[in-house]
Amino acid sequence: MIKDLIHANRSYRRFDQEVEVDVGILRELVDLARHSASGGNLQSLKYILSSDQKTNSFIFKRLAWAAALKDWPGPDEGERPGAYIVILGDTGINKDFFCDHGIACQSMLLGAVEKGLGGCILGSINRDGLRKDLDIEERFQILLVLALGKPRETVKVEYIGPEGDIKYWRDESGVHHVPKRPLEEIIVKEY
Repeated sequence: MIKDLIHANRSYRRFDQEVEVDVGILRELVDLARHSASGGNLQSLKYILSSDQKTNSFIFKRLAWAAALKDWPGPDEGERPGAYIVILGDTGINKDFFCDHGIACQSMLLGAVEKGLGGCILGSINRDGLRKDLDIEERFQILLVLALGKPRETVKVEYIGPEGDIKYWRDESGVHHVPKRPLEEIIVKEY
C-alpha cells in the first residue's frame, strides 16, 4: 500500500555499508523517476549512478549530512551509503527544473523502500568539487544527490511538542527522532 511505503520512507543517514546495492537496482529506481511527472513533459533530468566504492567515496566527501546535528560530521566508515544517484538538470533542454527533481527523488525513494532499502535526499553539496571529481559537463546543473543503502538506524516519527520545535535529534541510544506537525495544524481550510 502506498501509505505504508510513505510511512516507511524516512531520511536515513546511517547504512550497513557491507550491503551492496547493485547498479541494476539504481537503474530500476531511475526508471521510476523517468515515469514520474515532469513539468511541461520536458524530461530534463539526467542521472549519474554509482554503486562503485571508489566513486562513492568521491561523492561522500562532497556532501554535508545533517544540519540539525551540529556535532555529527556524517556517517562513519561502515555506515556510509552503498550507492548514490546524482540528479542533474540538463540546461540544454531547459533552465528551470520546477519541482521535477523532488518528484523524481520521492519516486526513487518509495521504490527503494519497496526493495528493503532506504535513502536520504542531500542538497548540501560541494557542487564544484563534485563536478570536478565526476567530470560532469557544464551543461548539467547538479540539483540533488540521493544516498541509498540498507538502513542501519531507527527513525521515529513523533508529534511536535508544546514548545513547537521541529528540529530532528538523536537520543542516547542513537534513535533518530523526527517531529512532525499534526494534520490539524497543516490543513488551513476544509470545504
